[in-house]
Amino acid sequence: MVMTLEEIPKNAAHWSRKSMAEHSGLSKSTVGRIWRKFQLKPYLTDAFKPLTDSLFVEKVYDVVGLYFIPSEGTVVLSVDEKAQIQALDRSQPVLPMMPGMPERRTHDYAPNGLTTLFAAFGVATGEVISALHRRHRAADFKFCRQISGAGH
Repeated sequence: MVMTLEEIPKNAAHWSRKSMAEHSGLSKSTVGRIWRKFQLKPYLTDAFKPLTDSLFVEKVYDVVGLYFIPSEGTVVLSVDEKAQIQALDRSQPVLPMMPGMPERRTHDYAPNGLTTLFAAFGVATGEVISALHRRHRAADFKFCRQISGAGH
């Protein structure tokens, strides 16, 4: 375990079960059991981006504060978009769920191009406003106009 955490193998970016077994004198299965027990995954890496905004914490408080204690008369919407969603048509209608049987759909489909989904969630009311647009160009501005009247 200590070697996994503190040493880097020669000529490799990370330990494999085989390289650790050869280096430590243990079997590959023993190395695997040790790594599982201590939840070590030397082959797995993750990335992060350091914060550079010195006002980040204050900004988070401002945004989160809107969710918890909005000013009187303020409508708080959480808005997002999902671009380039594949629009699919199934070859047969979806069969509904029945007791003891899940919803069923055919494996085959006809592609129908791409679409963009815009959605807004009214934090106070739970209202969801959505729109699909084939093209992305001015759709986000149209959606902003659509939701500008939300909550009124």
